[in-house]
Amino acid sequence: MSKQKFLLVEDDPNLGQILSEYLTVKGFEPTLRTDGESGLEAFRSDTFDLCILDVMLPKKDGFSLAKDIREKDKEVPIIFLTAKSMKEDTIKGFKLGADDYMTKPFSMEELLLRIQAILRRAENSGKNKTEDSVSAYKIGKTEFDSETRDLRIQGTDDRRLTAKEAGLLKLLCMNRNSTLERSVALKTLWNDDSYFNARSMDVYIAKLRKYLKPDNTIEILTVHGEGFKLVELE
Repeated sequence: MSKQKFLLVEDDPNLGQILSEYLTVKGFEPTLRTDGESGLEAFRSDTFDLCILDVMLPKKDGFSLAKDIREKDKEVPIIFLTAKSMKEDTIKGFKLGADDYMTKPFSMEELLLRIQAILRRAENSGKNKTEDSVSAYKIGKTEFDSETRDLRIQGTDDRRLTAKEAGLLKLLCMNRNSTLERSVALKTLWNDDSYFNARSMDVYIAKLRKYLKPDNTIEILTVHGEGFKLVELE
C-alpha cells in the first residue's frame, strides 16, 4: 500500500524538520518546503493527500498559498499552523476551505489525531460522493426522501421535515453505521462550527431522535468528542 503524501510548508527550519521526521516515522511521506512560492510549485508538480501550511510564510503567506491550492484542487484537506490565536485568522482560514487550524505550540500527538480524523473524513466523503445525487433512503422501517423532505415510518403518519432537519438526516443516512463528525455537519449545513451553531445542531438532533422514535430498529447515537451515528439495530 502506497504511503499518503503530505505537503508541509513551514519556514521554521527546526520545526519543519521535526514535523517532517515525525510524519515519516508515522508512515506518511511528507514533502517539506520553507516558503509559499516553493510550496505552490511543489503542489503543482505532484499530488498530495493533505497540506499542512504555516500561515506566516516568506514570499507567499499561508492564506494566499491555500487560495492558490484551492484553485487547483477544491478537495485536498488543509491544516493551518500559526503562532497567532486571533479569531479573525481562524475565520479567514476556514473561509478559504481549511479543514483544521492549530496554534503553536502544539503536541505532535494532537496533530496526528487531527490528521487521522481529517483523512477518515476525506475517505468517507469520497465513498459518499456517489450518494450525493441519491435522494431516497430506506433504513430499518423508515423511508426518507431528502428532495421532498418526506419522512415515512411504518405505522405512523408521514412527516415533512424542515430544510435543516432534512439536510442533517441526509448526512446521517449517507454515513449510516459510521460517525458523522460534528465539524463536517456544521460546515456543511451551517458553514461554520461556532458554539451557537453547535448548540443549534444539538436541537435538530434531538428533534430527529423524536421523529425516529417509532422505529425501534434504528437509533441516532452520540459519539462523545466526535459526532453522531445513525445505526441499524437489526
